[in-house]
Amino acid sequence: MVELHSKALNRTISIDRIIGQYRGNSEGPTLIFTGGIHGNEPSGVFALQSVMDDLAELNIPFHGNLYALSGNLVALEKGVRYNQVDLNRIWTREKIESFSKNGSQIAPLEVDEQMDIFYTINSILSKEKGPFYFFDLHTTSGETTPFLTVNDSLLNRKFTKQYPLPIVLGIEEFLDGPLLSYINELGYVAFGFEAGQHDSPLAYQNQISFIYLSMVYTGCLAKTHATIFQHHKRLLRRSQVRSKFFEIVYHYPIGIEEEFQMDPGYVNFQRVTKYEPIAKSGDQMIEAQTDGQIFMPLYQGKGDDGFFIIKKIPIFFLAVSKLLRKTYFDRLLVLLPGVSWGSKNREELIVNVKVARFFTKQFFHLLGYRSKQVDKTHFKMRNREVASRNNDYKHASWR
Repeated sequence: MVELHSKALNRTISIDRIIGQYRGNSEGPTLIFTGGIHGNEPSGVFALQSVMDDLAELNIPFHGNLYALSGNLVALEKGVRYNQVDLNRIWTREKIESFSKNGSQIAPLEVDEQMDIFYTINSILSKEKGPFYFFDLHTTSGETTPFLTVNDSLLNRKFTKQYPLPIVLGIEEFLDGPLLSYINELGYVAFGFEAGQHDSPLAYQNQISFIYLSMVYTGCLAKTHATIFQHHKRLLRRSQVRSKFFEIVYHYPIGIEEEFQMDPGYVNFQRVTKYEPIAKSGDQMIEAQTDGQIFMPLYQGKGDDGFFIIKKIPIFFLAVSKLLRKTYFDRLLVLLPGVSWGSKNREELIVNVKVARFFTKQFFHLLGYRSKQVDKTHFKMRNREVASRNNDYKHASWR
């Protein structure tokens, strides 16, 4: 149990790993919300506590189960993003297997937190019925319109289209080890919600609206619930971006001991032009490498990602992508020299760099693959579609 304070609400609460659980009066899906995976983002934890209190007090008719989990408890109590390493960057299969066996000499605090969350989630998955939905609540260092960050699978796309919010695809290609990428590799619907600036009361309100809409969209609450229209209207009004889907096209990673400083005044979805100076590395100017819209500019002390640039995805390409994935067009790629399966279940491709240069990243994205260079000669490309538990959600109303 730790004490957690909110500057925005001027409130302090006591929380444990499980903030709360609400069991409905009839069968339905199981929803798992996490808040505070970064310790300087308490808004989601307070919103979850508030909604759990409301559900218990009002005894609202509810189908299924809801779990609210806290993230980095030690960092939350201190009000820092993390203690030794970013808890939202160590969720890879290899690291989890290693940490569960051997622990970690480098980051024992974060690994202890990770293992507790890992076993808590596994316990829920083993004892509850699906379908399972995972939601990770976040805030940002700068002011922002609310938006969703989504690993690019057709399941995630279809479900998140219900929200009156912009959707940014493909962040998994640029980040190593986010919690939601690990959950997506298990095949479940899972995505993140960025509600606003860390200490803004509006972010807290947006989190509450997002939680209620999620309960409706999953079928846990009736669409006629009294406050749903107000929650939908709130997010629609505060979302200043009318385009639906975006894709990350550029990422500026911060080097070890690099003195990175974002130029002041940039906000998410603000347009930038190629060669526009937007940040500094020490005394050196950093320019935008392409036209687009700025995304997640870093205005806090800790973090490895300086900024991203995103572009709108045309509806035509979304439709083509859906067709190619449903017809398993990617199976033809292994006929090319220098392309082979990297796993028995065909969720990974190993592609020779010489072959990859003849195809744009966008081509592989259409097929559902996101790439990471594993050595000087090869890319590893992972596909979310193979793991997707489509049958689990086939009776969901949103399908």
